[in-house]
Amino acid sequence: MKILLAAVNAKYIHSNLAIYSLKAYADVEEVELAEYTINQQKDEILRDLYLRKPDVLCFSCYIWNMEYVETLVREIAKLCPHLPIWLGGPEVSYDAAAVLERLPAVKGVMKGEGEETFAQLCRIYQKDWNDWEEADCKLLKIDGITFRREPTQGDLDGAEEATEKIIENPWRPVMDLSCIPFVYKDMEKFRNKIIYYESSRGCPFSCSYCLSSVDKRLRFRDLELVKRELQFFIDQEVPQVKFVDRTFNCRHEHALAIWQYIKEHDRGITNFHFEIAADLLNEEELELLGNMRPGLVQLEIGIQSTNPDTICAIRRTMDFEKVKGVVERIKSGGNIHQHLDLIAGLPYEDIESFSRSFDEVYRLRPEQLQLGFLKVLKGSYMEEKQSDYGLVHKSDPPYEVLYTKWLSYEDVILLKGVEEMVEVYYNSGQFTDTLEALAEEFPSAFAMYEDLWHFYEMNGLLGVQHKRSSRYEILLSFIRKVLLEKVEIYRERLTYDYYLRENAKTRPSFAGEYPVEKEVLRAFYESEEKEHRYLPAYTSYDRNQMRKMTHIEYFAEEDRYILFDYLERSPLDHRARTCEVSGLFLAKKTQRV
Repeated sequence: MKILLAAVNAKYIHSNLAIYSLKAYADVEEVELAEYTINQQKDEILRDLYLRKPDVLCFSCYIWNMEYVETLVREIAKLCPHLPIWLGGPEVSYDAAAVLERLPAVKGVMKGEGEETFAQLCRIYQKDWNDWEEADCKLLKIDGITFRREPTQGDLDGAEEATEKIIENPWRPVMDLSCIPFVYKDMEKFRNKIIYYESSRGCPFSCSYCLSSVDKRLRFRDLELVKRELQFFIDQEVPQVKFVDRTFNCRHEHALAIWQYIKEHDRGITNFHFEIAADLLNEEELELLGNMRPGLVQLEIGIQSTNPDTICAIRRTMDFEKVKGVVERIKSGGNIHQHLDLIAGLPYEDIESFSRSFDEVYRLRPEQLQLGFLKVLKGSYMEEKQSDYGLVHKSDPPYEVLYTKWLSYEDVILLKGVEEMVEVYYNSGQFTDTLEALAEEFPSAFAMYEDLWHFYEMNGLLGVQHKRSSRYEILLSFIRKVLLEKVEIYRERLTYDYYLRENAKTRPSFAGEYPVEKEVLRAFYESEEKEHRYLPAYTSYDRNQMRKMTHIEYFAEEDRYILFDYLERSPLDHRARTCEVSGLFLAKKTQRV
């Protein structure tokens, strides 16, 4: 007997916490795991599934993999027509009967929380594998499933034809989260993967676009258990742990205890990612966050919109002014990466309203600004309100908005363009100094990204795999078109941004000729080898090594030399340490006389 739990992840670096939790809770030797990605060929996945020869096959289903799963289900059923196939996950839980109607090869759907349900299924298949009628009788007693019941002998007796029935069992009561075993015992299988961790389930809020709002049964893993498991990650020197809690700080004592623990036990390596509601943070939590090691914590904050009518319509309780104050305070500490989210396509938000939301959030200067698009999830309140909002979305996952009463499809196309420009230029963190100045030249930051997207569009630059250095060239060309008189100023800003991140051995063409003479460089590094005035951390390196590990640039517009130190990078954005080198200007001036 082999029961195979299969996951098709969005990326190779992702791992599927759900299937690991199901296996750990069931504690059955016959359960095996298989992880794939949507970047693999479907034939490759199909071949591997077939060669594993499962007796029962289960898929974990989400909006990003449902198309893959449906194809795989249909094809594996042709190869193994008697193979019981089960689905689970948020993409199939809220319309399970319709899923079974659509996919005749699927035996059943595990709805919602799956650990206990899967464990019971394992026991049934272990015991009654060869007696399908007995197995179906036992399936009738399992909460949390919708399944296809085969016709019994009684149905067949005396009947010309008997049909299967789709049975909707009740949803399962929630379980104690502390009963789920810790899945990360052998870290070798998670090498080069993001580690996901769960300390709570459910959500106290009712956001209309989110499935977490359906489950109000908020519960928490025992704190002492959590601390032991976090210590494991710290001891194993895991690079990053992402908490999947929907609103991590909805219970203050829970959040505070965890943040206090990781602060006290930090070893300078592991980063912890949390999704929070910024306006719920209290003074004690803010004080603690302000004293964290730079890079220890990063926060994801879903703002979604700053339009009060929109916030009310989606049943959020966010106070943007309070969020703004919290985000600015955290940013002033310079120690925490902040990721802010907006959603396009929400009710009462037209293009003008969205651009205002964008500009208000942009002014907060988060490390990442995610411009997402409304996804109308099955089972969500937003799905119920489609007609009221004139909301039309794609039929296939991820059910993304096409247009609404307030936002046309042309507007969506525009916002998609702005999203791409924000991702390439802002979220890459490679153009920070340039963008900060450039935004001041436009009526708004949104207008700047809109114009930049139109520039890409008009010059045939969309849909092309550009090299990183080419992005600088393109941005300089855009600046030359809109601000010709300031092109040299921005050339220097782009050069500054480039060397902040890149210890380049070859000078990029947009930067022009290297302006620092060899004699000046030689004199500087000879002096540093003796004095270490600007490079105090380089005492064990000679002048040639120091020269390879740093860069000096002369900026004529400001008439100053800047030293870029790549040994000491910021843990938040990996930018090089910089400092002005005062003596070099005199050296350069003397040589010109």
